[in-house]
Amino acid sequence: MGALTLSNVTKSFGKTDVIKGVSLEVSEGEFCVFVGPSGCGKSTLLRMIAGLEDVTSGDVILDGARINDLAPAKREIAMVFQTYALYPHLTVRDNMGLALKQAGVARAEIIAATDKAAAMLSLQPLMDRRPAELSGGQRQRVAIGRAIVRRPKLFLFDEPLSNLDAALRVATRIEIARLHRELNATTIYVTHDQVEAMTLADKIVVLRAGLVEQVGRPMDLYNDPDNTFVAGFIGSPQMNFLKSGLLGLSSETVGIRPEHLTLHPGGGQIRGRVNHVERLGGETLVYVTTVQHGMLTVRMFGEHNYDVDADIGVDFDAAHLFHFDAAGKRLR
Repeated sequence: MGALTLSNVTKSFGKTDVIKGVSLEVSEGEFCVFVGPSGCGKSTLLRMIAGLEDVTSGDVILDGARINDLAPAKREIAMVFQTYALYPHLTVRDNMGLALKQAGVARAEIIAATDKAAAMLSLQPLMDRRPAELSGGQRQRVAIGRAIVRRPKLFLFDEPLSNLDAALRVATRIEIARLHRELNATTIYVTHDQVEAMTLADKIVVLRAGLVEQVGRPMDLYNDPDNTFVAGFIGSPQMNFLKSGLLGLSSETVGIRPEHLTLHPGGGQIRGRVNHVERLGGETLVYVTTVQHGMLTVRMFGEHNYDVDADIGVDFDAAHLFHFDAAGKRLR
C-alpha cells in the first residue's frame, strides 16, 4: 500500500503561482526524490501531499482515494522534518510513541512498536534520554523512528540531512537507504542536494519554478537529460556547456561531462589556462579558463599535478557531446 498520484495539482499564494500544474505517479514501495534549486516548489509540493498546505486545484490521490480534504492526521502519512520537531520535555521513547498514544493505542503495543523501531535505528541505549542529551544525528534518527512506529502508507522527508555535518550526512543517508530496503515503504524525499538524489532515489523528479522538468531513474537523467537545465543540475561537477558554432557544429549549445574531457599540455582542440586545481585524492578537478568557452571543468581519476596559470589544451570525444537547441531542449 502507498501508491500516490498527483493529478495536475497547483498551488497559489494570492497572485503568485508556486506549483503550476504537477502530475506524477509514485508506485508502491518506490523511493522518489524531489530535487531542484531553492524556490522551485519541492517543499511546497511535499507539504501539499502531507496536508500542511491546501491544494489550489487538482487532486492528491493515495491508494486510489482522493485525500485533498483530509486532515494531515487522517492521511496515513508520516513526515520527517529538517528541524527534527522533537518535544524537549519527553524522552526518546515518549517522543517516538506520542502519535500512537494520542491515537489511543494500548501501552504494550506502543512499547513493542518503539522497541522495534529503536532496534532498527540502534537507539536502544538512548530511549530514556531527552533531545538535549542527543547529537544532531541521534535526534534525526529519533524523528525517523517516530515516523516508523506509525506504520504509514507513505513516508515524507523534507531535507532531513541539511542540519548534519558532512560525515553524519553520509552515514544517515546510508541508514535511510537501508531502512527503505528493510521496510519497502513508499517514500518521497525532498532535497536540494543532487548527490543525495542520485544515491538514494529509485526515481528522481527534477523541479524548476513550480514545474516538472524531467522524471526518471538517476542514471537515466545523468546519461539522457531532456534539456540544459537537467543536464546542468544533475551531476557534480556539473556539465560543461560549449559554444557549438566555434566547434563547427549545427546545434546551438553542446554539453560534455567533466570526466569526458582530457588535458594535453602541448595540443588540444581548445586552448586555455589552468585557473585552479582541486586535488581530492581519488580524483583531481582542473578548472581551465578558455577564451572561446569560458571556464571548463576537467575531471580525472587519481592524483594529477598541474600548475596554476599554465597553458593547457583540452580535448574531447564528439561521441560524448550532448546537443541542445536554442531553447535548451535536447536534440537527439
